[in-house]
Amino acid sequence: MQRLSLLALWRREFSNYNAGKFRQDLMAGLTVAAVALPLALAFGVASGATAAAGLVTAILAGLIIGALSGAPYQISGPTGAMSAVLIVIAQRVGVEGVWMTGLIAGVIILVIGLLRMGRFVAFIPSSVISGFTSGIAFIIFVGQIDNFLGVHTEGGESAAFKFLGYFRGGFTPEWTAIVIGLVVVAIMLFWPARLGRYAPGSLIGIIVATLIAVVTGWPVEHIGDIPRTILLDQRLTFDTIPWDRIDELFIPAMSVAALGAVESLLCGAVGSKMTGIRLQANQELIAQGIGNIVIPFFGGVPATAAIARTSVGIKSGGQTRMMSIIHALALLAAALLFAPVIALAPLTALAGVLMVTAVRMNEWDAIHFMFSHRFKTGVVTFLITFLATITLDLTQAIIIGGIISAGIFINQVANLEVDIRGVDVERMRARGMELKTDCKYIRVAFLTGPLFFAATNTFNEAFAHEEDVDTLILSMRAVPLIDLSGIEALHSLHDTLAAQGKTLMLAAVQPKVMRMLERAGLDEAIGKENFFWSADRAILVAEARHEHRQAQTVNEIESAPVVEPMAMPI
Repeated sequence: MQRLSLLALWRREFSNYNAGKFRQDLMAGLTVAAVALPLALAFGVASGATAAAGLVTAILAGLIIGALSGAPYQISGPTGAMSAVLIVIAQRVGVEGVWMTGLIAGVIILVIGLLRMGRFVAFIPSSVISGFTSGIAFIIFVGQIDNFLGVHTEGGESAAFKFLGYFRGGFTPEWTAIVIGLVVVAIMLFWPARLGRYAPGSLIGIIVATLIAVVTGWPVEHIGDIPRTILLDQRLTFDTIPWDRIDELFIPAMSVAALGAVESLLCGAVGSKMTGIRLQANQELIAQGIGNIVIPFFGGVPATAAIARTSVGIKSGGQTRMMSIIHALALLAAALLFAPVIALAPLTALAGVLMVTAVRMNEWDAIHFMFSHRFKTGVVTFLITFLATITLDLTQAIIIGGIISAGIFINQVANLEVDIRGVDVERMRARGMELKTDCKYIRVAFLTGPLFFAATNTFNEAFAHEEDVDTLILSMRAVPLIDLSGIEALHSLHDTLAAQGKTLMLAAVQPKVMRMLERAGLDEAIGKENFFWSADRAILVAEARHEHRQAQTVNEIESAPVVEPMAMPI
């Protein structure tokens, strides 16, 4: 499909733009803002920064990334998956590390987009994504238990150890915090879906929780001051860059970049299915890269496209990227006008929002399908990725997930099938092909799958015993690619057959594979006269050659001089 430039995308979206479409974008943008406000505040805190940082991130992401996005429906901002990665960095390096990680990640994402490598980011099995998502959901949930209970406990080496630590006791929960948190959870779980189109349960829950805290005067922790600006006092500057710890941030930045790119493209895939409008993946990555380069200098945290907010925008009738811009302006208005009210929101209310969000993050349908149908590879991959995510550093978990992805991919494509058959003489004669013999000396092998390093053992074993064959024909129509190991295996097979006075023929070789054979000189070694469009044609030629050899042998025998036996002496 044609790749569209940003200007072409803008022209396509706004060529027939009118007041009616603007009204749809306006209503959708306001609806998304209502959903995004509590999440932005919560994810800012969950990232190891502040609620204000989350709000600034949502505003700038909506403006910058939304304007440059590869699709009209993408809504970006702070997300749960990203916050789970960032909280670890914040604990180790501080919020300056979070800003610098976001900047480096933005550069990486931008380079991936400029090099048009977006499609490679999507090569991750669904079981790995599900396992990683569930692991992140667990981390977010565990990370909010302290706020929900109104306590401060010691951190653990990982989310799993932190969770187990709660069973050892040593703390006293604050019942007022628990009550307010449960109110938010209850409202989110039981808020009618039809009302959620106008006011999401998370926003209503925070409003009710704030009212309870203010009216009762209960001693619960609050969000704190929300500056009435998008340029925070605490932000990345050249003076605050942790130069002495930059080397520690490169690998986490690669993790953030990978997560941001994958999450954005997954969001685009969901949006594409809902709207029928294809996401321009590389343009989306360019937008994400630029946005994440700019945001740290305002005090925000890394952002990515958010599936929940994007889905709400689409379902609310959003038409163009104006929806994202309007949602950002609405959040800005909320920060400017209602900052004192937002500052009164209890942290336990945000904890309740994040806990429910974490539970909903899990891809329950995919997990149930995987386990109920007993897909062993998928289940094992899911469990390994999940356990790695909750017990190890998230950077290590991403690396393990990548290794598992590569292993699964290689295992799936390495299943080269070799179907060796004799010639079906009756079938060929029924198709009008004249065969004079039964062709017992010809074998046809139908290869299916790529012939590369992981498949060469199967290939070599398949042709280890072909002593009774004069001609071996490889039908390669279903071989999409071949690498150096495959070429070497093919060359070795040809040399073995040639040393035995036998012939190797290749049929239906794909153009890409043929170019590799030509580069290796294997077409000359095998002989261009032994390449054919189809296996049937190769069989006919093989039989004709066999007949010719037989005739030559008979002529040689008949024309040989008769040698009289020598007389034995008496």
